[in-house]
Amino acid sequence: MQMIVVLDNIRSTYNVGAILRTCEGFGVEKVILSGYTPRVHDKNLLPHLREKLDKEIHKTALGAEDMLDIYSSDDIISDLKDLRVQGWQIVGLENNIEKPTFKLGSIEVKKALSDKVVLILGEEVNGIDYSLYDIIDLFVEIPMKGQKESFNVSVAAGIAIYSICL
Repeated sequence: MQMIVVLDNIRSTYNVGAILRTCEGFGVEKVILSGYTPRVHDKNLLPHLREKLDKEIHKTALGAEDMLDIYSSDDIISDLKDLRVQGWQIVGLENNIEKPTFKLGSIEVKKALSDKVVLILGEEVNGIDYSLYDIIDLFVEIPMKGQKESFNVSVAAGIAIYSICL
């Protein structure tokens, strides 16, 4: 199983760092940062702002940010279309949407997944941006048993990556 993870509009530097650490631990091939997701080592920022973001991301990434292939996308839709042409399946982690979703860990999701997956993680509160819905081949969700409807995005990333990579 090959995997690319897209962090689209993730606000928290700490969530970004935690997800990067998880991605490195599971051998994710590449991480794509898009939207307003904070960039690590962003040369477009003033040095003092870059240093602040790098320090915050490092706090939870613990060096994983320097071990991964990280790409900053200026046009995520175009990049996803290019990946699809290269044979990648685009998968969105989402819940409570009016689209068919597969429960992670189910036989149906295992049958539906290809061996090259791009997993999109969206904004912490509102989820994946609607502009990406049309390019997503498959939506997956984490089955919840408690009263809460979602996990923190970094926790959800770990659950989803582990489940898909099994």
